[in-house]
Parts: sequence; C-alpha cells; structure tokens
Amino acid sequence: MTEQQGVADGILDRIVATKAGEIGALRRRRVELRRAAEDASPPRPVLEPLGGRLRVGVIAEVKRRSPGAGEIDSGLDPAALSAEYEDAGAMAVSVLTDGPWFGGSLDDLRAVRGARTVPVLRKDFVIDPLQVYEGRAAGADMVLLIARILDPVLLADLRAMIHDLGMTALVEVHDEWEVETALGSGAALVGVNNRDLTVFRTDLAVTERLARYLPGDVLLVSESGIRSRADVERVAAAGADAVLVGEALVRSGAPGRMVEELGSVPRGEGPRR
Repeated sequence: MTEQQGVADGILDRIVATKAGEIGALRRRRVELRRAAEDASPPRPVLEPLGGRLRVGVIAEVKRRSPGAGEIDSGLDPAALSAEYEDAGAMAVSVLTDGPWFGGSLDDLRAVRGARTVPVLRKDFVIDPLQVYEGRAAGADMVLLIARILDPVLLADLRAMIHDLGMTALVEVHDEWEVETALGSGAALVGVNNRDLTVFRTDLAVTERLARYLPGDVLLVSESGIRSRADVERVAAAGADAVLVGEALVRSGAPGRMVEELGSVPRGEGPRR
C-alpha cells in the first residue's frame, strides 16, 4: 500500500476500528489478564537511565511491515534482531504488536523480553485499559499512548494506570494541542512523531517546532524519519533525548552498526536544557 493509498483509505481510523474489535475479545479475559499483569516480572526502569545518558538514546524497533512502507522484513527474528540492537548499545527495543496492519504480535514482545535485558516498548494502538494489562502480562516495560486517538481524560487514565503497574508511558504527539494534552496527563516521556498519521508525511521540523513546548524535566523522544547520524544531530540540537528508529534499521542490512552510529551523538545543549 502506498502512502497516498493509506491517506485515501483513512488508514488511522481503520486501524483504530480494528483495535475496537480486538478489545471485544479481550473483555472475556479481563480477570485473567489483570492477574497475569500483576504476576509478571517487574518492569525495567526507563526514565532514570535515559535521563542520565550523555549521548542520545536509541530505541530500536522490531518492525515487519507498515501501511505506509509496505513489507519491510516479514521473516525477521525478533529475538536475534533485538540482541543485535542491544549489543550495539540500544537503550530499549520497540516491538510492533499489531497483527493485521504491522505483522507483529505479543509473541514477538515475549521473545524480545525473554532474551534481552533492556526495556521493551509495546508499540500498538492502545485505546483501552485491557490492552495495558495485556502488554504488562506479556512483559512490556513501556507502553505507547497516541494522543491523537485518545480523548484527554482517557489518555490521563491510561497513563496513570501504566505508572501504577510500574511501567513507563511513552505519550506520542504531533502538534501543539497534543503536547498540551500529553503534559496535562502527567507524561514524563513524550514522543514527537515526525510523521503525520493522517497523511503519512514525515518532517523532522516537527520535533524542532514542538520541543520548545516541553519543559526540561520531560524527556523527549523523536520518532519517525530518522535515517542518519545527521538526522539524530538535528533533533538532538532541538533537545531530543532519544530517537525511535524502525524501518531504517531493519532495511539497513547492518542494524547493529547503524545503532552504534546513531547512538554516538551527544545529547544537545539546546533550548530545553
């Protein structure tokens, strides 16, 4: 599917509708999921290790495909890929757990969590508390919350729930209003998505524009469109503490080497410091 086709089809709305259907099945497992979440191994810390870094952190992604990019590597081995990422210095691993649109699964997350020691992010379209329990039960240390698909009250509730379970919420924003909503939810880790999910256009200037609205004690992750050391230097100068990189790593042919290169950039002394 091309990016233009994704726009024409209202891809984000369709993905969220798919999630709503999946949640219907989860409701029958509510008690089981909550118990499994409470019994899971303790989450690994994220904020303190990231805040203490001298160089930009790399959150390296396990990603098979996407509606915009199409097939990336449908046959990848999540455990082997995450091992290469961690050995190269990645601070965390992001795992796409959506099946219908991204070809991922919670089994991918379990494989990564069981094999590695760095924190693991559940990257999905979370719209219900049951998905938070489900992620924690599978071993997630972090959970992505996308401000664009959540009303402010639900966003705040989900962020608080993630915190209460010992995990870290990565609250994703794309415009000034979403930044305000994220901060209002109590987010301590904000991801600026350089890709507009409604039109699939990517621009690193989004990080540069929105970084100025984030206080210095809120950690910033620049997401999407990071393809080179120069890109990391650019967003670091704006105040990014970390970058989340998926497609470029998987397509690179040498993901470990690329993680080393991207992670060699010093954290900037930009306007947020």
